[in-house]
Amino acid sequence: MKVLRTHDEAFAAISDFPFAPHYAEITDPQDSTRLRVHYVDEGPRDAPVVLMMHGEPSWCYLYRHMIGPVVKAGYRVIAPDLIGFGRSDKPTRKSDYSYARHVAWMRLWLEQLDLTRITLVCQDWGSLIGLRLLAEMPDRFAAVALSNGGLPEGGEPPRAFAIWRAFAKWSPLFPIGKIVSAGTTRRLSPAEIAAYNAPFPDQRYTAGARIFPSFVPFENNVAIPDQKRAWQVLEQWDKPFLCCFSDSDRITRGGEARFIGRVPGTAGQPHRTLSGGHFIQEDDPQGFVAAILAIAPK
Repeated sequence: MKVLRTHDEAFAAISDFPFAPHYAEITDPQDSTRLRVHYVDEGPRDAPVVLMMHGEPSWCYLYRHMIGPVVKAGYRVIAPDLIGFGRSDKPTRKSDYSYARHVAWMRLWLEQLDLTRITLVCQDWGSLIGLRLLAEMPDRFAAVALSNGGLPEGGEPPRAFAIWRAFAKWSPLFPIGKIVSAGTTRRLSPAEIAAYNAPFPDQRYTAGARIFPSFVPFENNVAIPDQKRAWQVLEQWDKPFLCCFSDSDRITRGGEARFIGRVPGTAGQPHRTLSGGHFIQEDDPQGFVAAILAIAPK
């Protein structure tokens, strides 16, 4: 596959992301392409891991307000960029991407780092990929904090999502920063919008961001059997699983009902509602941090 890599200079003007970049290389199991995965790695190496997984079309910059407080609480925070996003490599063809391939890529990365005792923190596609990783490697995970995401297994999509999916497919313009800003309740600054745009110097870099919405397993999506297998694991998961969805996300509001009671680990947890839109990391990072610290094991 043909792969693009965003030059470091594209990120040079970002002043509110003081975290050193780390990189790992994985080999795609289908065609042996080498792919570079970027991740933030902060905190003591022997501390319990908090894995913060972003969604689409963002990158780990999304967690910049949360990384420091969680490290200060005594954890090692690891926040990767999915392939196609952030500082990670970006295959240029939409056909290079699939839901299953993304899970495989991140599994290879996670196994290379040999992460264990993981508290999974996930939102949007971070949950679709992160919960699949948990289902494939449950012994590596210790807890889950889920916000504004899910693990769909068919059915009709919410109307707001159907509109978004059509926009991603057909719109001639795909302004990443403005898309993220539209998913928050607070107004992002021009510098913040520019930071979300930084990984995508031109439209050649956006294939992953463009194709992701079509992979969400609603209706008769090819990934539904994989989702159902993952749910079989989640239905036996009795480690802490906390839901902290937001009050103003038109796509996922109320999504905690699909987990609470169905996942055994949700029993007795301090579930809560956060204040903000879809990208809750921008609107209520303090509330999201408090949710993580309520269930992450020491």
